[in-house]
Amino acid sequence: MTAGVPLSVWDTGQQPSKVQRAGRYLPAAMAHPAKMLPAIAAQAIRSFTEPRDRVADPMCGIGTTLIEAVHLGRDAIGVEYEPRWARLAAAGVSHARAQGASGSADVFQGDARDLLTLVPREMHGTVALVLTSPPYGGSTHGAVTTSGGITKRDNRYSRDRANLGHRTLDELFTAFTQILAAAAALLRPGGTVAVTARPIRRYGVLSDLPGQVIDAGIHAGLEPAGRYVALICGLRDDHLITRASFFAMYETRRMRAAGLPACVTAHEDLLVFRKAAT
Repeated sequence: MTAGVPLSVWDTGQQPSKVQRAGRYLPAAMAHPAKMLPAIAAQAIRSFTEPRDRVADPMCGIGTTLIEAVHLGRDAIGVEYEPRWARLAAAGVSHARAQGASGSADVFQGDARDLLTLVPREMHGTVALVLTSPPYGGSTHGAVTTSGGITKRDNRYSRDRANLGHRTLDELFTAFTQILAAAAALLRPGGTVAVTARPIRRYGVLSDLPGQVIDAGIHAGLEPAGRYVALICGLRDDHLITRASFFAMYETRRMRAAGLPACVTAHEDLLVFRKAAT
């Protein structure tokens, strides 16, 4: 690790996501329901890269990895399947540059499984860090509208059935293994891949998404190198302060009432892999 060994628990949830993004991100970006927490992206970039290094995100969404990278003086590459979010990622980078960010970034729209075709060949083998997250499904908790009753809004980042978020977990991780293998080809020797993931429930069944990411990384030819706890809750004295959504709290209470040992999510796993140095 070029910047020293990071702590195993990161206090990245001290501020809510909305506060972390205020002014730094375009207001339209808030409509994406599955954004990486900016503090997690920033700490990963500081921990595993140096200024002027190149960072890549093959599933970049609205560009959180890219925006934090350019603010930290790194250059970045982003690939995003959905045209709407790809445009917002590019606009977000321009916004960061206008605020004085010294890095630069390129955004390519397309399927991450075509990563090596989408990213120019001269960039292959130049990336210090690939930082990304798999999709958690076609719909998330989103935001709440209370006018005329409680309803969800901004809870879908895609209605395209070809989007990996709509695939079964087995299909998703076959594809994610392909994406990680392609990402490894973008890395320079000794480069790092970092993936954020958390357990998810689908149809009431809890799935070990972090464990599946580890398997995908190994099958992609990467070497597991670390596992960190990136908090998405706050810390106050000896208490955790939840940042869970309204619907996450509602579903947790409902499952507990039914006798299931459910909890709201307090952290994401940051799973770190290395490309062989030779």
